[in-house]
Amino acid sequence: MVPAPRLLWLLALVAFPAAVAGGLVSGWEIIAIGSVTLLALVACADAWLSRNRLVWVQVSAPPLVRLYRAREDHIPLRIDAPAELHSIRLGLPLAEGFDTPHDIRDVLLDASGASLLDWTVTPARRGRYMVEEVYAETSSVLGLWDVRRRVATAFEIRVYPNLRHADALAALRTGALGTNVLRQVGKGREFEKLREYTPGDGYEEIHWKASARRGKPITKVFQVERTQEIYVVIDAGRLSARMSGRESTLERFMEAGLVLGAAAERNGDLFGLAAFSDRLHGFVRARNGKAHYSACRDALYQLEPRAVSPDFDEIATFLRLKLRRRALIVFLTELDDPMLSESFIRSVRLLSTQHVVLAGMLRPAHAGPLFATGGVQTDRDVYARLSAHAAWKGMKETEMTLRRQGVWFSLFTPEAICQQLVNAYAEIKRRQMI
Repeated sequence: MVPAPRLLWLLALVAFPAAVAGGLVSGWEIIAIGSVTLLALVACADAWLSRNRLVWVQVSAPPLVRLYRAREDHIPLRIDAPAELHSIRLGLPLAEGFDTPHDIRDVLLDASGASLLDWTVTPARRGRYMVEEVYAETSSVLGLWDVRRRVATAFEIRVYPNLRHADALAALRTGALGTNVLRQVGKGREFEKLREYTPGDGYEEIHWKASARRGKPITKVFQVERTQEIYVVIDAGRLSARMSGRESTLERFMEAGLVLGAAAERNGDLFGLAAFSDRLHGFVRARNGKAHYSACRDALYQLEPRAVSPDFDEIATFLRLKLRRRALIVFLTELDDPMLSESFIRSVRLLSTQHVVLAGMLRPAHAGPLFATGGVQTDRDVYARLSAHAAWKGMKETEMTLRRQGVWFSLFTPEAICQQLVNAYAEIKRRQMI
């Protein structure tokens, strides 16, 4: 218990004047002692009667609260309290990174004994957070004390990547892709049926064994594949900790990967993902449906950059063993480091012979052709332009090497990575490369 303002005012208005009067005025000693004693007895009685005032208060929340980074939301709380309590003050201890307009909330309790409270929060970081207790405070019976108590509760807060920013929404509004919107190039890769030969059919379309059995030419008919497997592989190595604007590179990769998963599901494809650095951090096999998308989201929300170099050999070997069916594998990584680029080129050969591989990275702000822009004023500007040109040339050489191996390579801008990644996926679908 702590003294309430009412007790402090009584001390200032009663006890202090009585003590001064008892010391200065003859004969007032007994009155002063009596006044102070009476006030002390009343305060002690009030404390004794109010000692269990918060014992029966319970605060509960859903076992799992899902929030999204940088998006305002609320935590629903239920307060169960005895009928004699009319109001209560609550404090919710949140981890660093949660922004809330009120650290302490005053709650008027319903006469029924159960009250609901929505606690507004805006999380700034992804992750998993546990709330084990809340702090409660109420006035004593006479209002001379503030009774405080820690109320045990237990619920989990999961903060997921935010997919409500402009780039993600624009990519999601693209709608169904592939065969439903874009004209397909070619006749399809999936066998549909056999039919009799008609003039104009190519020799490569004739089914020679069926023709021999039936005694007349039989042609194979193909259709465009409707359901294919799409995998997003996210690099959480040391370069993913670099900032791209206000967000880290890893944050951009995760948001783009989840947006691509939503686009693939709308197009009827199966979506899966993997996360790695120097080891595998998570793998979700390609499926579809709301529950599967939630599983993909749960596999990423605790992922953080690690100060290690990515092991491309391990992830390529793992995917080669796990993925038996031809799939589109999208690597979201950073390849502007020459050693990492060389390692990726060497490892991706395991996958490019069976699967379609797309390597995507964020366009570095410091890289660009030497004479792309003017404005050179000093020697420092000349060296900066030479450095940017060297980085740009290295990425172009990496792109050419990957192209010779049949690997697609894309440079994304940080503010439009979601839209550009979905467009690259749509182009691969349109060309029926999978």
